[in-house]
Amino acid sequence: MTRSPEGRPLAPACTASEEPLSPRALNRALLARQFLLCRQERSATETIEHLVGMQAQVPGNPYIALWSRLEEFQPEELSRLIADRHTVRTSLMRATIHLVTARDCLALRPVMQSVLERTFASSAFARNVAGVDLDALLAAGRSLLEERPRSRAELGPLLAERWSGYDADSLAATIGFLVPVVQVPPRGLWGKSGPARLTTVEAWLERPLHPDPTPDEVLLRYLAAFGPATVADIRIWSRLTGLRTVIERLRPRLITFRDDRGRELFDLPDAPRPDPETPAPPRFLPEYDNILLSHDDRSRIIRDNRGLPMPAGRGGELGSLLVDGFLGGMWRITRQRGKAMLVIEAGGSWTRADQPTVVDEGERLLAFVASDTRDQDIQVIAPQ
Repeated sequence: MTRSPEGRPLAPACTASEEPLSPRALNRALLARQFLLCRQERSATETIEHLVGMQAQVPGNPYIALWSRLEEFQPEELSRLIADRHTVRTSLMRATIHLVTARDCLALRPVMQSVLERTFASSAFARNVAGVDLDALLAAGRSLLEERPRSRAELGPLLAERWSGYDADSLAATIGFLVPVVQVPPRGLWGKSGPARLTTVEAWLERPLHPDPTPDEVLLRYLAAFGPATVADIRIWSRLTGLRTVIERLRPRLITFRDDRGRELFDLPDAPRPDPETPAPPRFLPEYDNILLSHDDRSRIIRDNRGLPMPAGRGGELGSLLVDGFLGGMWRITRQRGKAMLVIEAGGSWTRADQPTVVDEGERLLAFVASDTRDQDIQVIAPQ
C-alpha cells in the first residue's frame, strides 16, 4: 500500500485505462491544454495563468505565443498588462525569464527560490564572489534597485565601490539570482526595446511575496497545462527537487496512466484527453515556447525525442512550426529595405500535402508580426 511521507496509508490513484498512452495521444492532450488545437476566446491574463507563465527570454516571444493560441489577440492587450504591472517578467522555472501575472509572480517566486539558489551556486558568478558577506551584498543590491530600477551593467560598478577587488558583473548577477526581481518596461513592450532594468518584486508590485510557499498547487497546475506527465517531466519543467514526495502526497487527487514504455503518468481526472486522431492545424510558435521544453521525454511533441533544432541564420523573429501537432520545421522572419520575409525550413512531420495550410497560417503570422510592412513574402525550404 502506498504511504504518505509521514507513514499514513494513502488510497491509490484511480487508473483510467490499462492501455498505454501513445505519443500521439499525449500529443493531442498537450495541444488541447495548450490551446493549440483551436484558438480560444480568452483574455491574455487568463491564458498566461493557465499556462503557468510563458517563456520570455526573448521579449517578443509571448506575443507570438498568445497569437497562436487566442482568437483575435492584439499585442496592445499584453503591452498594457505589462505597463500597468498586471504581468511581469521575472526568473522562475529553470531559472529562466518567464512572463507571469502579478499574482503568480508573488506565489511562484518563493517556490522557485531554491532553483535560483542552486543555479547560482553552480555558476562562475558564485565562485567569483566567494568570501563576500552575502547578506550584506543582497541588502545593498536590494536597496540600490528599490532606489530606482537599474540594469546589471549599472548595478555592478555601484556594488564594486563597496566590494572592491571583486568582479562587478558577478556582484550584480548575484543580486539577479538571489533577490526576487522583475524586469521593468519598456522591456517587453510590443514594438519597443530597452535594457533589462531591474527592481525588486515587492517594490514593483507593492505587495509581499507569498509567505507560505508550497509546490503542491504548482504541480497540479503543471498537469493542467502539460499533462499527463511523469515525475521526471515535472522536474525538467521546474528544476525543483523532492518531487516524488510531493506527487505521492497528491496521488489521491490524481489519475494515473502508463506510456508506451511503461512509465507512470500522472494527470488530473477532469483534464482533456482528446481522441489521438483529432486534427491538429499548423501552428507557428516562438523560439523557446514551453511546449517544447517542459518534458523529459519530448516524443509527444518532437518525433524520436530529438533535440530542438534552430533555424539557420540568426536574426529577426525565430521559432518552431508544428505540423499535425508535432515539430515539423523551423521558421524565421527577416526584414530588409521595407520587406518582410518568412523563411520556413521544413522537416520532421512535414509532407507536401501540408504546404497549403502551412503557407496560409504563415501569411497570417506575417500580417501579425510585420503589420508595418506592405511587401511580404514566404519562402519554403524543403528537407534535404
